This record gives sequence, C-alpha cells and structure tokens, in this order.
Amino acid sequence: MTPDKIKVYSPATVANMVCGFDVLGFALDGPYDELTMSMNKSGAVNIRNLDNFNLPLKAEDNVIGGALLALMAALDDNTGFEIDSRKTIKPGSGIGSSAASAAGAVMGANCLLGNRFSKAELVDFAMYGEKVASGARHADNIAPAIYGGITLIRSSNPLDIVSIPFPPLYVTVLHPLIEVKTSNAREILKKEILLKDAAMQWGNVAGLVAGLMKGDFELIRRSLVDVIVEPVRKILIPGFDAVKSACLEAGALGGGISGSGPSIFMLSETLETANEVAKAIHSCYGKIGIEYDVHVSNINPDGVKIILDPKD
Repeated sequence: MTPDKIKVYSPATVANMVCGFDVLGFALDGPYDELTMSMNKSGAVNIRNLDNFNLPLKAEDNVIGGALLALMAALDDNTGFEIDSRKTIKPGSGIGSSAASAAGAVMGANCLLGNRFSKAELVDFAMYGEKVASGARHADNIAPAIYGGITLIRSSNPLDIVSIPFPPLYVTVLHPLIEVKTSNAREILKKEILLKDAAMQWGNVAGLVAGLMKGDFELIRRSLVDVIVEPVRKILIPGFDAVKSACLEAGALGGGISGSGPSIFMLSETLETANEVAKAIHSCYGKIGIEYDVHVSNINPDGVKIILDPKD
C-alpha cells in the first residue's frame, strides 16, 4: 500500500571532489532540506515555500517543478503533486541546494507512486531540475543525493552511475555566507585546456577513485589536486588560499571548492582531525570579515531519507 503523504529529507552534497569536475560527488549527513509531499489528480505541481528564500512558485521556473514535470511526462496521466518545501541548504551555497530540492522531489514522488522508477531514472528526471537552476543537466550532486555515499558519473549520455566504495572519512565544510551562482561559475571556466593539464587531471581522478576503493589515505591525499577548475574559480571565494593552507596544516587530507562554491570542503581521516580543521577555519576565516557557517559531517551512505507516516 502506497502512503498518501510523506516527508522527505534530502541532504546537502559536495560535487567535483577537487579533481572530478562534473563526475564525482558525495552526500553529507547534514544539512537537509525538507519536503512534505502528496499527490493530486489535477496534473499540476503546486509548490508552497515554508522558508524565506522566495523561490519561484511556477513549476517551470522552480527546481522541484522542473524535476517533477520530467517525471510526470513519463507517467502520461493526470497525476500531480502537492509540495511544501522548507529549505535549510541556502541557494548558491555550493553544497547542492538545487540538487537537494530536485532529488528529494523525485524520490518522494517515486515513493508515492509505489517505487515505479529506478534510481538511475530518478537521477535523469532530477537533472531537469538542475537545468532550471544552472542551465546544464549535470548529475554530480544529484547522484550522491539519490544513491548515497560517493558516486562517479562515468557518462551523462547515456547516464552511467557507479557507486564508489570508500573508507571512513570525515568532512569539514566552510560556507561563506555569500552567493556564487552556478551559471556564473561555469561561464568563467576555460573552454579549452592544455593536454598536459588534462593528463594530470585524469591521473588525479583515477588516483582518487583507486585510493577510495583501496582505503589508501596517502593516495587520496596525493590525488586531491585540481589543475584545471580550482585555479580559475578560487578567485570567487575570498580567503580561499589562506583557509585551504590552514586546513592542510591542521591535518586535512585535502579538499577544495565544493561544487561551484563558495563553500570549501576538507576531508580528514578521523573525526578528531575534522574538528581540528574546523578550529583552523574559525581561526583563519574569522579574520576575513565575512559571515560563515562550518559543518562537520560523515559521508552519508544512504542519501535521501523518506518518512512514510509524518506526524505533521
């Protein structure tokens, strides 16, 4: 029996993992966005915002609507959805705000429909939500939100998603409270790169995946290097070099820009180190004069969480 009403908790995610632009990502334990969902028979997507971000209510202009309209096109009936959305992942934060909305919406819809679609199909639908947000259908935040853990997008067309085994890792995320729009951050990237830079990046991506699968922390450390995207995008993030240096001195394995920024993430081998990295961030970033948040998290192995019998 399918539920009439559900609550969906959709996690923040980190995309790119330094060298894996548009192909690697992982889910965080928090923060989460919250959706309350039910179906209607009018064929409409009705969205109500329970936060102060003033996101569009028209389905075609909303990330949730873009994802659900793609899913509804595959149903070919009059099924629609009622959604109450409460975002805690700030839009433009670089930790998958739009992906949380899109992934949570399609996962919730699928539950209400009796799990009619596969996870890969749900990623494909949710990518239409990302297109609303950034103009591009990319899955590096969507896939880990839906699959959980660390995911590799081997191909976007056709979609080929690989879950990557990983050792215990802890994440420290710095979120400067400024906005970097994904569309703007993509526009400044170079359209062509040197072959030697591409070869170095391929080596780092392969090394990172191998290090994760083997649980080889030193290989992970050596591979967390980006010679293509970070040098261009870091200019959008005040204090980037200083805070990254402070985090590495505190014992982080490595890290870099989360998604298109402005958030910065650092991976650590232990929770103790991750907390020391957080202290280093406070010491360093507190001098810059920009408000910020810091999150310490595990890598979330499960992704979106659905409550079948919400109490409110």
